[in-house]
Amino acid sequence: MESNYEFKKKLEEMTKYSGRGTELISVYITPNYPVSEIVGKLRDEYGQASNIKSKTTQKNVQAAIEKIMSFLKKMPTPPENGVAIFCGNISETEGKPDIELFTVIPPQPLQVQFYRCESKFVLDPLLEITDNSDSYGILAMDGRDATVGVLKGKTIKVLKKLHSTAHQKFHKGGQSAGRFQRIHEETVEKYYQRIGEAMNAFLDIKRFKGVIVGGPGPTKEDFVKGKYFNYQLKIIGVVDIGYADESGLRELINKSSELISEQEMVKEKKIVDEFMAEIVKNGTATYGVNEIMSNLEQKNVSKLLVTEGFKLVKYTLLCPKCGKRYEKYSPDYKCECGGETKIEKEEDLLEEIIKKTEEQGGEVIPISTETQEGAQFSEMFHKIGALTRRILY
Repeated sequence: MESNYEFKKKLEEMTKYSGRGTELISVYITPNYPVSEIVGKLRDEYGQASNIKSKTTQKNVQAAIEKIMSFLKKMPTPPENGVAIFCGNISETEGKPDIELFTVIPPQPLQVQFYRCESKFVLDPLLEITDNSDSYGILAMDGRDATVGVLKGKTIKVLKKLHSTAHQKFHKGGQSAGRFQRIHEETVEKYYQRIGEAMNAFLDIKRFKGVIVGGPGPTKEDFVKGKYFNYQLKIIGVVDIGYADESGLRELINKSSELISEQEMVKEKKIVDEFMAEIVKNGTATYGVNEIMSNLEQKNVSKLLVTEGFKLVKYTLLCPKCGKRYEKYSPDYKCECGGETKIEKEEDLLEEIIKKTEEQGGEVIPISTETQEGAQFSEMFHKIGALTRRILY
């Protein structure tokens, strides 16, 4: 079975392809489903493809369906977790089709089964498998403003901003004190109800753990006690913060670390802080490709920290002038003799490092650049570092 890194890498590659029309086919097959029935459905789709107006698109779609059916004839039963098959014309040159077929066996059983023909491969069901991060509703509010957001993984997304007119001033003599109070209370009530309605968006979020409410003063407590939100939403914390805008959401997360200690954004901060502390005291942390590779040879890496999107290629360079070979991490290198080197071989060194780490029972931790700590790690340590096992003497 593919490692998590290989699975994610394959999905990343698949997102790059796009068709000139709706000619990229995605077929999802659940475990134990009769392959013969899938082939029968594909024959029907082949016939219906004759109705496509564009002859070029029609030809490419039918060629892709034929390729999938040919592949399935060699597969008597689906793999244990099912299989996703992608096929279509991925050529970037018009008039020169390149019908390619890709298969992805997920690390968890597929729950959906379908046939789609679109301009992009349909990857959402597989991407959901890779997304194991929990989500939290976050609400920063005071008597005048409210910001409703969601914390997913390491990303804060603002869903809605609201404003109350409850504290709007009236012209002198315009209202009696009692009437003003009633209008004020009604306006506050409507303001709270609008916030509660905005929070309904949380009900559609997967792996949702609960809501954290923050703000200055007693407004947040009044809102929570009044239960102006859907009863299915669980309030897991109420926190004092200074602002009700987007900066308030960030402050809310920072002050809620104990409530969401297992959440990815907080976990990332903890692991980067741990790495930095070990570097400062010359402890169980290292960085630099050669140092990490050396620790891997000793089976000494417990956690590998890698900035998301980082690519590390090892180049074997040959100098035609003197025949010398070099192994470098950049293709631009001038030989000692003065000759210009040429690339002889390229290797994905990051894939090798991640594989070795996982084989040795180490944990691979992706680090984003969306957080302050992640960006600092990326810049200071060239996007990769490792925590090593303590050696007892």
